[in-house]
Amino acid sequence: MQNILLYIYTSLPFVVVALLAVLAVAGMGVGMVWPRFLAYVYIAVFFFMNSTSYGSLATVGSPGVYSRGSGVLFFPLLLWCMLGAWCCARVSASFQRYPAPPCDLRPWFLAWFLLLGGHVAVGMFSNVTLAEVLAPSGFSNIVWMAPLVSLLLLSFRTREHAIELSRFIMLAGLTRALFGLVRWAFLGGDPNNVYANMNDIKIKLTFFDINDSLLCTIAFAIAAVNLFQVVRNKRSLFWTTVDWATLCTTAACIVLSYRRSAWIGFVLAFLIIMMRFPLQRRIHMLALGAPVMGAGLLYAAIRRLGHTKGAGGGLSSLFYDMESHRFGAESERVLELKLALADFVSHPLTGIGTWGRYSGYQQISWQTGQDGGLFLHSGVLHIALKAGLPGLILLGGTIWMFTRFARRALRTLPPELLGLATAGAAGLAFMLPDLLVGTPFPQIRTTQMLAICLALPYVAMAVARQQPAVQPVPTAKRRHVNLVPARV
Repeated sequence: MQNILLYIYTSLPFVVVALLAVLAVAGMGVGMVWPRFLAYVYIAVFFFMNSTSYGSLATVGSPGVYSRGSGVLFFPLLLWCMLGAWCCARVSASFQRYPAPPCDLRPWFLAWFLLLGGHVAVGMFSNVTLAEVLAPSGFSNIVWMAPLVSLLLLSFRTREHAIELSRFIMLAGLTRALFGLVRWAFLGGDPNNVYANMNDIKIKLTFFDINDSLLCTIAFAIAAVNLFQVVRNKRSLFWTTVDWATLCTTAACIVLSYRRSAWIGFVLAFLIIMMRFPLQRRIHMLALGAPVMGAGLLYAAIRRLGHTKGAGGGLSSLFYDMESHRFGAESERVLELKLALADFVSHPLTGIGTWGRYSGYQQISWQTGQDGGLFLHSGVLHIALKAGLPGLILLGGTIWMFTRFARRALRTLPPELLGLATAGAAGLAFMLPDLLVGTPFPQIRTTQMLAICLALPYVAMAVARQQPAVQPVPTAKRRHVNLVPARV
């Protein structure tokens, strides 16, 4: 018996490797035939897997899926799997003679790649290890957004695929919101509660991770467009019920996250969604929805800021920890930005490098350990600090190009695809506060979620061009008309 157990334990690693090889081959086979299935599995990880344990009282944490393998492979294994899925989608498209849909973000992502290559070259001559140059604390995560955008464009090729994707996102947002609300109501809320565990603010919250609120926002956008756009296709009672349930639960989940960046971002996203409707419909929505949303946000703000030391009254209390003080010690959030800004001014053209740490970071209480000085609470200033003016130009250009394309797409898309494109634009608007005062670029989950938002309008526009709507044809002429839409 002991020999049998010994043989089992000895052979177990080889069995695991063999099973992984079989799964990899099966995955490649699926990816060649149905590449969107691999895309669904990949984006589902980011929809449902938490990426932070900050604020938790747990003393021991295990490496999560977003960091596993990064020590040996320079990047997490999850990203390499996504690159493999992209290769499968690219080969599948070549076999089926499906041309890569146009995307005017490609030159900008190529420029990000070249900029990162320049930092790698400088780092090699400066005796900086490749792992430090390519670390997420720089801007390598932005480069990894490009293959995900391309994967989604290559995987969802028809109107049916795009509608299926919008429903998947909506169901994912509804599921995640229900989970957050049930946990908030009966299980004490998110255990990663920095407000209660570290700041002694007696509140429960649904999700601390901003990405869960981002998922709720894009699901909310799809549901809102489905319900309130003027020209809409006939929908079954089931999907109408799902739309209403998604609309209510996701909004409540965002409000009860108690995150100021989520509140402000949700208001910006709501404005983007409102612009999709004619003036009369906007007035109706404002009359019905604004009082409810405003009351919810006001109640949540009073609950949080009323127990927060240093927060006074009025609107300025939302930014109590981001204001300069005339007397006494400087706020750490403000001091952090001032120290980083000083280093950017000293190195405006090149920045301090992807591996650099800003001077004086030891004065900030949370800048400790091996990551001390490698990040700061401003995505824009983070890029300026690490990459200088070239990074700022690329960041502004990428956002500007997406905004220009999204405006054109939202004006021309048919009703069944409008929700998907609106979700992408609303998602980017939601993340603007986090780009200004958060830490989006060192986080793999955040940057990949941003890539999903960037891809959605392009996916909707690509399938609209590939399969234009078929116009009704008089019965007498149907025998002489080819009803298969021509490819553009």
